[in-house]
Amino acid sequence: MKLGAIILAAGKSTRMKTTVPKVLHRLAGKPMIEYVLEAVAPLSDLPPTVVIGYQGDEVKKALGERAQFANQEPQLGTAHAVLQAKPLLEGKADLVLITYADMPLMTAQTLRNLCEVQQSNPGPLSLLTLHSENARGFGRIWRDSNGRVQAIIEEAVASPEQLAIRELNVGIYCVQADWLWNALPRVALSPKGEYFLTDIAELAVRDGFEIKTLPLTDPTEAIGINQRVHLAEAETILRQRINTRWMLEGVTLVDPQSTYIESEVIIGQDTVIYPNTYLQGKTVIGENCTIGPNTILRDSQIGSGCRIFFSVVEKAILEEEVDVGPYAHLRKGAHLAKGVHMGNFGEVKNSYLGPGTKMGHFSYIGDATIGAGVNIGAGTITCNYDGEKKNPTEIGERVFIGSDTMLVAPVKVGKGARTGAGAVVTKDIPPHSLAVGVPARVIRKLKEEDG
Repeated sequence: MKLGAIILAAGKSTRMKTTVPKVLHRLAGKPMIEYVLEAVAPLSDLPPTVVIGYQGDEVKKALGERAQFANQEPQLGTAHAVLQAKPLLEGKADLVLITYADMPLMTAQTLRNLCEVQQSNPGPLSLLTLHSENARGFGRIWRDSNGRVQAIIEEAVASPEQLAIRELNVGIYCVQADWLWNALPRVALSPKGEYFLTDIAELAVRDGFEIKTLPLTDPTEAIGINQRVHLAEAETILRQRINTRWMLEGVTLVDPQSTYIESEVIIGQDTVIYPNTYLQGKTVIGENCTIGPNTILRDSQIGSGCRIFFSVVEKAILEEEVDVGPYAHLRKGAHLAKGVHMGNFGEVKNSYLGPGTKMGHFSYIGDATIGAGVNIGAGTITCNYDGEKKNPTEIGERVFIGSDTMLVAPVKVGKGARTGAGAVVTKDIPPHSLAVGVPARVIRKLKEEDG
């Protein structure tokens, strides 16, 4: 049986008090609707159908070609929203899975289980339920004396007796497609002026069918986000899930409560993450690394055996056995080769540091290419900006840059050369030469015994 999926994402969500579409608010590094799309995509034989409305163009832009879209305008309730997907799914899917873009904690396995329940159900409808003391605004499952579902009672219209029911409707359904498209036009307009999808339960009973239910085993999956308090609650749960997964994969989190790992991060075995560390974006970390404490890695590639602490690394590449920190800042385009050491209060931007290069403290390297085995003395600065454009600096292998050297780009320092402390280099230095002074000038050639 072919399955199509509908994700409802048309609501304005005034309770979020935001100018951004609610479903694009981020959780663990990506929009909440991304989690829903990832959960339904493996189950659906068709591109998931996202029903959009308020700021729908922004949602379309975020999801691109990973989904097809139906527009709900005006927005007249959840049943009306599902009906907008009919032209995209009718005749193409035998079953329709319906879920919500603001329920990002619902797992693919739970949705799969619900679909399997419906596949064995002679009736047209199966739904998720939850037994909880905290109703969270969900409707109540109304059963007869034989335990058969008769209706879903919306909380706003429930009697005191019905409000006491603790079996809740999560709002996620798997439905026979042909029956669904015939049932939706029969949903009555509510006193609120909306068509509620919950009414399809009573319609199924009227048609003589039995409704199947699947109880949730993890109540956190049912959390929907309607305000920023819920957003923070979901963030906490996602963090716990992510951290637990990596610990089970062989990563040590010294203090999981203060470790923030976003959903797309990858971490190698036997890496140790210390407290107050933030791993963000598409960061990839190799094996046997030590990261943190108080470190931020964002969209960076970290090789095995690296040590980074009290530092910020953004869109950078570190090869194996690189040592960074404390208080270092690697910016976009920084590339540190194997065995590089970068000390206190250093900054590197759009530069390559060759294997084994040592960069002392209080230094800035920008738009530079540096060879292997270079020593960069404390206080060294590449003066790469002339007020109009950025200029390159090139430093050859085994160069010794003295403390407080200013390299006024564009400039080249040849292989095996040296600069004296406080030199201001405005002209190229030939290989194996010693340059000192302001401006720096070559005073002699270096011999092998000079190192």
